[in-house]
Parts: sequence; C-alpha cells; structure tokens
Amino acid sequence: MPRGFSLAAVTLAVLAAPFAAAADASPALSGRQTLSLPAQPLGQTLNALARQSGTAISVDAALIAGRRAPALQGTMTLGEALRQALAGSGLLATPAGTGISVHSGDRAGEVALPEVTVSASTGRSAVTEGKGSYTTGSMSTATRLPLSIRETPQAVTVMTRQQLNDQAMTSITDVVRNAPGLFLSTSNGPGRPDFSARGFSVDNVMYDGLPSSYQGWIVGAQANMAMFDRVEIVRGATGLVSGSGTPSAAINLVRKRPTAAPKLSLTGSVGSWDNYRGEIDASGSLNENGTVRARVVGSWQDAHTFRDVEAYDHGLFYAVGEADLGERTLLTVGASYQKDSTNNFWGGLPLTVSGGHMNLPRSTFPGNAWERKEQKITTVFGEFRHQFDNDWSVRLAAMQAWQDAVFSGTYLVRSSPTDLGHNAYQSGHDEDQSSYDLYASGPFALLGRSHELMGGISRRQTRLATDNYSGNGMISQHVDPFSWDPHSVPKPHFVYTDTSHEVTTQEGIYLGTRLSLADPLKLILGARLDWYDYEGRSEASDYKVTRNLTRYAGLIYDLDRRHSVYASYTDIFTPQTSKDTSGRILDPIVGENYEIGIKGEYFGGALNAAVALFQIEQKNRARLNSDQSLCPTFPATSCYQASGLVRSRGIDVEIQGALTPGWQLSAGYTYTRANYIRDSDPANEGKRFNPDMPQNLFKLSTVYTLPGDLNQWRVGGTLYWQSDIFNEGSYEGVDFRNEQKAYAVADLMLGYRVNRHLDLQLNINNVFDKTYYKAVGSDVTWGPTDSYGDPRNAMLTARYVF
Repeated sequence: MPRGFSLAAVTLAVLAAPFAAAADASPALSGRQTLSLPAQPLGQTLNALARQSGTAISVDAALIAGRRAPALQGTMTLGEALRQALAGSGLLATPAGTGISVHSGDRAGEVALPEVTVSASTGRSAVTEGKGSYTTGSMSTATRLPLSIRETPQAVTVMTRQQLNDQAMTSITDVVRNAPGLFLSTSNGPGRPDFSARGFSVDNVMYDGLPSSYQGWIVGAQANMAMFDRVEIVRGATGLVSGSGTPSAAINLVRKRPTAAPKLSLTGSVGSWDNYRGEIDASGSLNENGTVRARVVGSWQDAHTFRDVEAYDHGLFYAVGEADLGERTLLTVGASYQKDSTNNFWGGLPLTVSGGHMNLPRSTFPGNAWERKEQKITTVFGEFRHQFDNDWSVRLAAMQAWQDAVFSGTYLVRSSPTDLGHNAYQSGHDEDQSSYDLYASGPFALLGRSHELMGGISRRQTRLATDNYSGNGMISQHVDPFSWDPHSVPKPHFVYTDTSHEVTTQEGIYLGTRLSLADPLKLILGARLDWYDYEGRSEASDYKVTRNLTRYAGLIYDLDRRHSVYASYTDIFTPQTSKDTSGRILDPIVGENYEIGIKGEYFGGALNAAVALFQIEQKNRARLNSDQSLCPTFPATSCYQASGLVRSRGIDVEIQGALTPGWQLSAGYTYTRANYIRDSDPANEGKRFNPDMPQNLFKLSTVYTLPGDLNQWRVGGTLYWQSDIFNEGSYEGVDFRNEQKAYAVADLMLGYRVNRHLDLQLNINNVFDKTYYKAVGSDVTWGPTDSYGDPRNAMLTARYVF
C-alpha cells in the first residue's frame, strides 16, 4: 500500500500542479483591472470575479438560478463589474463585513456597493443549478455531514445540472453511462439496464438521501432527470447511510427545489430516429414576501431508435412547494408522476452455436412489435428541517412510491443447434416503497476544540406483488434473425398462473462524528445497527438479520490549504438465503471497503482533483459444502458455508470543475480488478468475478465558452473508452469465449446563445459511428445477450428562458 500511495500522490501532483500555480498566481483586484469574461450564467461570472479578487461574496443560489450575466470586457473596478453583471436582474450588491452580499434590490435602507476594491469566494452551497459549474460546494451522501469533496474520505463525484444539460442527459442511464467509475450494462435486455461500480452491481438508488431498492432486470425505475438538480455519487461501501446493499456505489438523485425569483423556461429537442422531447420548468414565490415558493416541471418524450420497430415514450410531472415556517424552519412537500413505455426491453441479440457474435445489422429487432413494458410511478415526499440557535439542526424526510408495471414480451430460445424460437411471458408488478429518515446534527466542544456529531433513525420497506402469466410456451420456431419480421406473429393469449408476494423491511439507527484532532487532522467515525426482515413466497423462505453492525472510519490530514490525504474503512451487508448444516440462514455477505487517497481543491473549490487506491473484500459469500453427508436436507437442498470471498482492487483518478472561468471539465479513470478468491466452484478461484464489466474505464466531458466577440459560442465533447469485456461458457460440449475488445466513442457539442433568452445546442453522439457491443451475451441457449451501442446520432435543443 505505501508504494501505491506514493504513486497516487505523484499522480495528483502532476494533475494539479498547473492549477495550484494558477490559484497562487491570482492577484487581488487593486483599483481597476482588465477583465475578459464571456456571457455566461450569473453564478459563473460571480465565481470568476471572486477568484480574481479574494474577498467573499455571499448570495442565495435561488436568487441567481437561471440568470445570465453579459460579457464583461475592458478595464473596470469590481463595483463597475458587478453593476454590469447584475444589470436588469433586480439584484443589488452591498457591503457585508469584509466582503459583499448580493440580494434582491427591494431591501429598504441598504446602500449599493461603492467604487471600492473587494473580492469574493463561492461558499459551500450544494445546489448546482444556475452556477454553470461541473462541481459542487458540499455533499452529504457519504456520511450525512455536509462536507466538501476534499473533506469526504471516499471517492466521490457530482454530476451537476450544467453537465446534465451540456450532454443532453435525460435519464439515470445517461448519468451512469457518463459518470466516472460507473458502468452501464444491458446484457439482460435493452430495457433492463444494470449499473455497477468497482466490480459489483448497484442495488440501491437514493432520492434526496433516502435509499430505494433498484432491480433493473425487474422493476427498476429509470429516473427522469428533468426534475433533478444534481447526482451525487459515492463509490465503494456506503452502509452508514443506506443500510443493506453491495459495496459498489451510492447514487443519490437530488431534486430541484423552488426558487424565490420568478423563473420560466421552455425546452424543445428534436433528434435522430424521430426523437422528440419537450420540457417546461416554472418556479417562483407564491406570496409577496417570498416565504412560500413552488416549482412545477413537466417533461415528455416520444422516440424511435436505431432498431427497427422499437419505440419508447417518457412522461413526467413534478411539483414541489416550500414554506418558511419561521426564520429557521423549512417545510418541503412534493409529488411526481412518471410514465415510461417501450416495446423492446427483454430480448437482446442471440449468439451463434459456437458462442460468438452473429454480426447482425445494428437495426435488427429480435422481438415482436406487440411487446410492451409499461411503468407508472407515483411518488410523494416531504421534508421538515429546523435550525436551532446553537447551530444544531434536525431533519425529518419521508418518501412513498407506488409503481404499477406490466411486462409482456418474448425472448429467443435455442431449442436445438439449428432452431431458434420465441418464448412468451407476461407479468404484472405492484411495487410499493416507503422510506423515512430522522436525524440531527450539529457542533459540540471537547478538549478545547469544536467537533461535529450526527445521529438518526431510519426505516424503509418494499412490498412487491407479482402476477405471472403463461404465453403457452414457444410461439414461433425456425426464426432467422437476419430476415425476421416483427409483425409476423400475433400476440398470444396470456393465461394467469399465480401471484407471489415479497415484503422487505429494514430499520436502522446510526451515529457519526467528525472529530477535530488538530487543525490539519480530522477523524470521522460512524456506526449503524440494522434490523432486516424478509417475508417471501412461503414461510420457509422468510429470513431475518438482527442488529447487523455497520462501521465507518475516515482520517483526513490537510497537507496544505489545498491538498489532503485520507484513509478510510467502510462496510455494507447483503442478506442471503442459503442455509448451513444446522438449518440456520448464513450470516450476511459483508463488503468491506479499504481506501487511501489524496485530494486537491483549487480556485476556492471551483476545481477538485483526487486519486484513490481501494480494496474491497466481499466476505461470507455462500460456498457449497464439499461434503453433504451432514446436510439433513440433501439431496433436495444442499447446505452451504459462509466462506466465499471476492476481492476487488483498483485505482480512481478524477478531476472535475473549472480550469478557467469559461472552461469546465470532468474526467475520470478507473482500474478495477475483481477476482474470486474462494468460491463454491473451485474452478472459479482466481478468475475474474464479472468479466462482462471492463477493468479499465476512462470518461471525459468538457465544455469551453469562446472568449471575446465569440463569447456567445461554446464547444464541448465527451470521450468514452473502456477495455475489453467477455463471457465464457460451453454449448454441446464445446467451450467458447464471446467478447468485445477495447473501444472508444467520441461525442461533440456546439452551443450558441442567440440572446439572453434563447439558447441553441447541438449534440452529436458517436461522431465516428463506431460499431461496438455495449454488452456481450454469455449463453447460447438464452439468457444474457449481445446488445449494440447506439450508432451516430444527433439532437438539436432549443431552450428559452423568460
């Protein structure tokens, strides 16, 4: 580990040296100074003035959300620059201590900023909307404590509203595809996406910090990004905040909130394959003093794809309201309704009898035109937050979601080496998820130093009822995928067979503290106890986990005012159903995450860089007993022992934020090597755990606003590269290996601001029209299948802000 840590430190030093030098070289504004700032979001202009001057500007993020500043060119004082930047906005800059405050211009008795030299810094707001940035000031997904990226002792990423817009990301699958360290797979079917990180599948998605079960191959909802401000991602084990799960990542979707200033925007998009999308976003105060605010977001999309016959549509309605019940008390309530449907979700492309790619045309649709996957999700949520006089705060959050889903489709089955046919199946799903969380946090004094403490309780429950229907077996035979007509076979009459019920309940209590051991040294400690209860299809399948202990520890040392090193341990548990020779359910699988790293923060937090080395031990995996003579249920049911082990090791390198006031960047490289150490099948030991996840991932996204007279233009792009993925198996006694070699895909973006209201943006994806498989099949008979990546495509977006 020491050698690896030295490598991490050197890597960050190389990455960060130019930015640290630039940060040190920025002089404070003295008198008049020449400025060359492009027209851009107002928050971005304030950040740029802040970095150049060095004194604090405080501003409510809601006041500048959606506002833009004109280009600032020439020699001027800061007062002149601020007046130009705020012109027409209704905002005013006034002195505030050693800095300035930007606020609404209707405060009586306040004097506008005089012609003096002051400076600014951006503060630690977590909200990203309207700031034009690829990073955030703080996030609490890892520990519930509001920490900056540098203060968090784990590898973290934030996908800001600006980045979501620049890359035209409309669903959570787009986020996973573009986020550093995350991998998106569709091997279970085009409409059944799986998310993974550090070698393990993600089974939880959080909404405003409340965990929700995610099963992409069954009823996993694909969140519509129109209603979210940002996505916070913590890679590794996150059991302190989520309870049960895998040591992969926490994906936290943070909803948009109402703004105090009136805001209305209309967005329309048109793209390849008849892809049409519209969005409306309206926000503002409902009373004169702005203590009651509301926001409404609506989104609709209707599209076809590069596959013949395939189509989908997405609809969203989101409403949220806030009320200031007092100077320190905030109540938030909201609701959303999302409806998604498609006719291609299950069957991917089959393999040849030798286990390789069929090399079908990318437009091949292997299913039937009548197939349907429809999901309707209704969600209500609320939050109560109160700030006490002693800087302590309490937060109560709740969420309830109801999903009604119908899956009706087919998949190709190879009944013999020369015969493929469609097997039909239908299911109806009624899923209810609820999540509640109450916690308090605040400072306390001990041994002459100030520390932080947080503690809380949580409860979540998932109820799933599944109605199963039979399609009477094979509905087609002798299918040739090269000439298949999706309209040739009518929809069968599905016959109801049975209903299954599952109820999963989890209750927990957690405690954490951030101790200031010395000015440069902080220690974060946390623990959680969970009670987990599963009621399955029959009494024999029920199981419980009682008082499972989850632990968290992180040590952060500030090398200087911009760089910190850290070491952390986190874990998470996953209940399992296998039994030992005594008939007892095996102890939960435990995922332990060990991590060391170094982080850098530049330009007042506008740019963040990090390097992390990690090792994950997933222990207690069910391992089949080699001797079943003592197993009382054998041969009907085998007995197991909790001794399986998978080990994942790797490195995360990431940089995100502003290189210059007009240049945003997000880039990340991840290397992950996950192997079986002990397994039920001795032949697996030493092999890759999930070979259909790449060991190497590199993702880069950037946008640059041109200077001077061209400042209405911006250019950007993304680059995605991954190493090979493969699956191995056998058919008819012949071994095979199906693989996709390493590949890269590039996207481009061009934007033009017509005026202060209208903005145009063109996104061209897969510019070089690379043909590749984003998922590879593993079974010749059926099951995980091949899935092509999207060919070259384009989308033109117009956004009008009133």
